[in-house]
Amino acid sequence: MHFEILVEDQSGKKALDILVPKIIGGEHTFNVHSYKGVGRIPKNMKDAANADKRILLENLPRLLKGYGKTFRSYSKDNYQGVVVVVCDLDGKCLKAFRQDLFGILDACNPKPETYFCIAIEEGEAWLLGDLNAITSAYPKAKTAILNSYENDKICRTWEKLADALYPGGSSKLSEKGWQGIGAEKSKWAETITPKMDVMNNNSPSFCYFRGKLMKLAGIS
Repeated sequence: MHFEILVEDQSGKKALDILVPKIIGGEHTFNVHSYKGVGRIPKNMKDAANADKRILLENLPRLLKGYGKTFRSYSKDNYQGVVVVVCDLDGKCLKAFRQDLFGILDACNPKPETYFCIAIEEGEAWLLGDLNAITSAYPKAKTAILNSYENDKICRTWEKLADALYPGGSSKLSEKGWQGIGAEKSKWAETITPKMDVMNNNSPSFCYFRGKLMKLAGIS
């Protein structure tokens, strides 16, 4: 099985480059492609006017159409490919968001085998699902803040992690702007994910992602 994994930012790629091999083992191949934000699903499912901006949802109709054609050629070689789209829920309605995503997929002909895995509320929820990994990577982390977190709760997730890890908390980190926040998120991904136990994670949305990959990889 070959996995094409699409994720909305660089920190997500850094995390999944480390986590995916822990889940699927070494018998399968994968690529993780990062984008410069999630954006919005284009109206009428039209392709992005400017694909060079590399915004995930705006490019998704074009990407899935391309994967559909590519994966059709895989079948001739008895080789299977699958797309996994990973993005944050943020403040969206999960049911409506998934319906919109499947609308993009249903417009493809041929249709690539595709799964949508939504981090609730943000990708940092998957890190917060393993507090042992966080405290191992950051021994000075504020455990009271970490222990107050409710898994997959809509609660300004990255800010919660920043309050536990970053000197001065999320308010201080916010002073650096989105570029500085993104750099810190990437640092968290690189530092925490190597210590994560993928089979023991309290984030339901991470467990859904893990379960999909394991099933596709034929791991019971």
